[in-house]
Amino acid sequence: MTKAETHAPGAKQRVRTLWISDVHLGTRGCQADKLTTFLKEYECDHLYLVGDIIDGWRLHKSMYWPQAHTNVVRRVLTMSKRGTRVTYVTGNHDEFLRRYANLQLGNIQLVDEAEHLTLDGRRLLVIHGDQFDVITRCHRWLAFLGDHAYEFSLTLNRWLNHWRARYGYGYWSLSSYLKHKVKKAVNFISDFEDAVAHECVKRDYQGVVCGHIHHAEIRQVNGITYHNCGDWVESCTALVEHVDGRIELYAWADTAQALDLSTTPATAAVV
Repeated sequence: MTKAETHAPGAKQRVRTLWISDVHLGTRGCQADKLTTFLKEYECDHLYLVGDIIDGWRLHKSMYWPQAHTNVVRRVLTMSKRGTRVTYVTGNHDEFLRRYANLQLGNIQLVDEAEHLTLDGRRLLVIHGDQFDVITRCHRWLAFLGDHAYEFSLTLNRWLNHWRARYGYGYWSLSSYLKHKVKKAVNFISDFEDAVAHECVKRDYQGVVCGHIHHAEIRQVNGITYHNCGDWVESCTALVEHVDGRIELYAWADTAQALDLSTTPATAAVV
């Protein structure tokens, strides 16, 4: 897994493409301030919002929309106004937007999936990924149950990191640890990646960019280059395509460490 290089604070970095997913605006766990800071650091030709940007599930239950979440929307609109093409790919948490697929508003386009052509001519499928999640597609009640369990783990994670910070330890993600250690979670991620790769082979794509499972990664899966954006709830990760065509993974924690910044992600959200 490659990591995007850091650059001097305040200096915008010019790149071809940015991909972000699973922001979950409208939830308390959304790391909106960090995302706004990240977007301000780059100038890009194309910005892909790869699903679950707005959390319709949570907003349907209760209204939570602080100024920080508005700032993210304003930053995206500003980027669009300045010439960046913005492609919003719908996900399962913002599925209410799917009825408006193919809507075009200036430089902003709403789609269910997209195709990205890399500098070296490779075709990448850009899709949120819930279409390949059997639980989301076939057992909606179980998806909602998992949503609440994930929210509980994030709340627990908040208090754990509160005490870690008091004793001088850095941020540690309980959810990410469990995803790597719990066999069923590892198998779920592997099955998801295989399903996405199979679809790419069937449709003659050389790679895929997706989100959904909150697990950032770049790797080869059955001959397909698999890219996952991760999320802006816990890991605060994104994908960056540089002007020379390299696609790398950006991680807020790595950047903060390199710049000797102290950051502690917030609490409850959803998956």
